[in-house]
Amino acid sequence: MRTTSLTVGLALTALIATGCAADESSGGTTGEESAATNERAPQPTASPSVTVSTFMPVGETESTFTYDETAVPAGATSDIQVRVEEGQTFVQFTGTGLEPEREFGAHVHTDPCGEDPADAGPHYQNEQDPAATADEPSNDPAYANPENEVWLDFTTDETGNVVADSTVDWEFREGEANSLVLHEHHTKTGEGEAGKAGDRLACVTAQF
Repeated sequence: MRTTSLTVGLALTALIATGCAADESSGGTTGEESAATNERAPQPTASPSVTVSTFMPVGETESTFTYDETAVPAGATSDIQVRVEEGQTFVQFTGTGLEPEREFGAHVHTDPCGEDPADAGPHYQNEQDPAATADEPSNDPAYANPENEVWLDFTTDETGNVVADSTVDWEFREGEANSLVLHEHHTKTGEGEAGKAGDRLACVTAQF
């Protein structure tokens, strides 16, 4: 994984956004599906940090893993942009080459990716659930929700591309958010299952 200049990141985003724009009727999404119930906030204008990565199988990478090559084929790409302005944080994920017309869950996690999908740790929470443990991550809707966490749930278009985003009214604590994990389905919100999105399919190490 590498961090690129704004020019490269924005060029990739513009290319994929063009491909996604025509897919509203075919199951694709831009940012409208991300963060489930979040209303779209005005996008901050501050310069973003940009992380561009290529998914590779375990054993062939140290930072950007695919654990399921059907859902996330080797060679699929990830572009993560993060902007912070006036206490708000805007996170955008652009993916290419994923499984076409498929639902994914996606969240910011606390730890860097590893060869074991569990290495990324639990979801990052702005207000941490005091009842959560390492063995039992937070599933309380009061804490596991798209306002207290960053959720980027999406559905790819017919070519496997997507742009999804979320804006939250807080900033990440330095050093405590270190990866983005793609899951097997959209995130649940009910009591006792909030935040769950199935198996971890892929992971991108990124400092938020």
